[in-house]
Amino acid sequence: QVQLVQSGGGLVHPGESLRLSCAASGFTFDLYFMSWIRQAPGKGFEWVSAISQDGRITRYADSVQGRFTISRDNAKEELYLEMNDLKPDDTARYYCARGSGYDAQNGPSAYWGQGTQVTVSP
Repeated sequence: QVQLVQSGGGLVHPGESLRLSCAASGFTFDLYFMSWIRQAPGKGFEWVSAISQDGRITRYADSVQGRFTISRDNAKEELYLEMNDLKPDDTARYYCARGSGYDAQNGPSAYWGQGTQVTVSP
């Protein structure tokens, strides 16, 4: 069965960096786009970024463009999100997901990870 296990969340100060990881299993990893989705406290689900099967195409939400970098290692079947210059508004629970994340607003599915908390606080 599809399994996406996340790690790397935590508490950081504004301007600091954090790297999230997502270990995949139960499907042919390199046949799928992968994405990151987040939910801030009291907010809906927001698409953050997506990456193509071979890693050559990446897309970002305007709110994170220039600060976040999505990447993948198909040999390790892992997805990453490097978050730089973190801001308080980045505080959210972050989910990795199989697919482009076009349906992010619908919320978690069987193809999402368990989520990991990122808190950015002075």
